[in-house]
Amino acid sequence: QIVLVSGHLDSWDVGQGAMDDGGGAFISWEALSLIKDLGLHPKRTLRLVLWTGEEQGGIGAEQYYQLHKENISNFDIVMESDEGTFQPSGLGFTGSAKARQIVKEIMTLLQPINVTDVFDNADGTDIDYWMRDGVPGASLRDDLSKYFWFHHSQGDTMTVQDPNQMNLCAAVWTVVSYVIADMEEMLPR
Repeated sequence: QIVLVSGHLDSWDVGQGAMDDGGGAFISWEALSLIKDLGLHPKRTLRLVLWTGEEQGGIGAEQYYQLHKENISNFDIVMESDEGTFQPSGLGFTGSAKARQIVKEIMTLLQPINVTDVFDNADGTDIDYWMRDGVPGASLRDDLSKYFWFHHSQGDTMTVQDPNQMNLCAAVWTVVSYVIADMEEMLPR
């Protein structure tokens, strides 16, 4: 059984793609790194996917879906961060009402950093295939007020990234992915 965390690289026109979506790729990598460094061993596999070709029609995500859809019942949740890694506010979530209640309970663990909201609908081109087939999905929600200042511009460089905000985003990704991967049962469909 698999909990999938992901981001993608968008740097295909100008800039470095550090914020869009290098930040999402980084926090996904960091979540798994933190879990490993803490010596935690969840019941399910945590899988990192760094998507390619999102801006060219999602061809990387489609290829991955085609290769793995026969095992769709083993995918517990698919998570994608693609709205920058600014100050996080919570998660967008797509799934059953029962699964939503479980995710809301998990988010209470993040009260110390004041990131507890669960919003309607996860967003993510790369996880849409899975969500359409009933796999629960989550997307990081954060402060978008600066996102389009840098989105696909020459200004999308590492200097855009705030290490403290990225750490908070990574904390959200780490807690949510680990807790779901370590629950007794998969999220209800």
